[in-house]
Amino acid sequence: MMLRSLSADFLKIRGKGIWFLIFLAPVGLVAMQALNFGLRLDYLKKQYADDLWGGLISNVVIFVPIALYLGVTLVSSLVANVEHQMSSWKQLLALPISRTAVFSGKFTLCFLLLTASCILLPIFTIVLGLALGFGTDIPLGDILRMGFFPYLGALPLLALQLWLSLTFRNQALPVTLGVAAAIMSPFAMQLPEWFPLNWPAFGYSGPHASWFVGAGIICGAVIMVMGMIHFNRKDVE
Repeated sequence: MMLRSLSADFLKIRGKGIWFLIFLAPVGLVAMQALNFGLRLDYLKKQYADDLWGGLISNVVIFVPIALYLGVTLVSSLVANVEHQMSSWKQLLALPISRTAVFSGKFTLCFLLLTASCILLPIFTIVLGLALGFGTDIPLGDILRMGFFPYLGALPLLALQLWLSLTFRNQALPVTLGVAAAIMSPFAMQLPEWFPLNWPAFGYSGPHASWFVGAGIICGAVIMVMGMIHFNRKDVE
């Protein structure tokens, strides 16, 4: 039943610009570093002479949490807005499909869309490194960790954003919350490492990265279940 809901949701987002956003985020991050390295290539090659690929990854990864928070916010809001703008909640929930399947389908849709973006980021990073002449000794493990570990650490915000976006017809609250999280995330590093906004960053570079990844998965699952329970009991307008 959830697969039926997911299939319908994929059809609904056609022409909504979401796929363009999914492609734009990794392209933007890598293009920013292409400009950075392109303008200062000789200097940065000297600075990272011992590990050119590591230097490239470190320059990309510092912007990944910000991109994740903005991406999670926009994707959740756009997916929820498909139903809000069409005022189709009553028709949707009148179908022989459970509310649990509807909520699960939309969460899975957001998760898959953002996963696609996280797949593209390592690919574009490798292309940039090769184009800059960093050699073929590619640290594939580090690049894949850069693409996925911060994302897993950000799953609680994805679950929360989807919950809020589905709950409120006016998207001002969830969008404001997501943008505020993105803006605050670089400054959150001054706070204790277990502050939730730090989980994506420490999920990649922390001394116990797997702890933050695990915390993101577990906390994200808990918030998703809470959102699902609330959605099952919520009155539909």
